[in-house]
Amino acid sequence: MNAKVRLYVEHPLGEGQPLPLSREQAHYLFGVMRLTRGDVVALFNGRDGEWQAEVTEAGKKGGTLTCLRQSAPLMLPPDLWLCFAPIKKARTDFIVEKATEMGARRIVPVGTEYTNSERIRQDRLQAHAIEAAEQCCGTFVPEVADLTRLDRLLSDWPEDRQLMFCDESAVGQTLSLQGSAGPWAILIGPEGGFSPAERERLRALPFARPVALGPRILRADTAAVAALALWQTTFGDWV
Repeated sequence: MNAKVRLYVEHPLGEGQPLPLSREQAHYLFGVMRLTRGDVVALFNGRDGEWQAEVTEAGKKGGTLTCLRQSAPLMLPPDLWLCFAPIKKARTDFIVEKATEMGARRIVPVGTEYTNSERIRQDRLQAHAIEAAEQCCGTFVPEVADLTRLDRLLSDWPEDRQLMFCDESAVGQTLSLQGSAGPWAILIGPEGGFSPAERERLRALPFARPVALGPRILRADTAAVAALALWQTTFGDWV
């Protein structure tokens, strides 16, 4: 029997492993999706791949699933971070969802001089990443980091990680993606763009690779999707 529902859990997964359900999970499975005892659910935890599990107990306030067999191995995305300046709530949610679907391994909200939103709910954004992984049949959930200032992020930058710097001031120029395979990150600026000082610092960094995303200035959420697609088709698992 094929599972109709995919669910992220934090418990270890393995043959015969019982998994207790929280009240919220039980409500979703039995109250919303109308599953009953004997139905099968696809489970993943970001570590053990995807497993088929049978509903062995079903109640209004809880229940139990029992793992049957592994249906897919863990598939890690490329070692790619998406660093972006938070924007309006719904559009920030969109960026996190699409980054998860498109194969980012880590998502880093970044505070810049012109960032409009200085606060985020890291737990809420992490929940959006989990929901996106459930929907796109992913077996891995990227970490959503807490908000980090750009200057601090660059000061602590790993030496072996290349940075695809999406420079909106280079619109119309021919700045294609250059570099080599290995750990990477993509940096998307805020709606107001990077400040002159930030742009000057980024262009001086030996690991930064300035890129122009076409002949038009893109909205921040559109730029994130375009940059992810460009990187994936050049160095990622779309190749």
